[in-house]
Amino acid sequence: MRVECNIHADCAEPCAVLHIRQITPAIAEAISLLEREDASSLSLVAGRGGKSYFLKPEDLELVRTEGREIVGYDRQKNRYRLDRPLYELEHILGNVFVRVSKSSIINIRQIRHVSAGFNGTLELVMKNGMEDYISRSFRKSFKERLGLK
Repeated sequence: MRVECNIHADCAEPCAVLHIRQITPAIAEAISLLEREDASSLSLVAGRGGKSYFLKPEDLELVRTEGREIVGYDRQKNRYRLDRPLYELEHILGNVFVRVSKSSIINIRQIRHVSAGFNGTLELVMKNGMEDYISRSFRKSFKERLGLK
């Protein structure tokens, strides 16, 4: 594959344009890497009490669906409404976050403990005291992410 890079001192925002016939796993990986390139300076716009807040991903402990809303909780259990779908947040938030069920993503650095629950689920308690569960279908990927067997 031919790669062309144009460096301009007056470039306000980096932009990558790919001319491809189809998306291969390697190209999908490159796209994912480019999209997360600036994740350290990423701020999420979140609503709470009629105000907009700019949150850093590391400030969030838990992101989940509640009814028709996507909400995030910080270390003080403050509830923020997010305007992005869960699958998009999972992609944006990066490696520190992991999907634990169809409706929840958690910050693995903020886990207090995990214990066995009903029907093969694992109960999860975050450092801020929030509780959730790891469903059976996401248990294997969760353990792999933490390096457990």
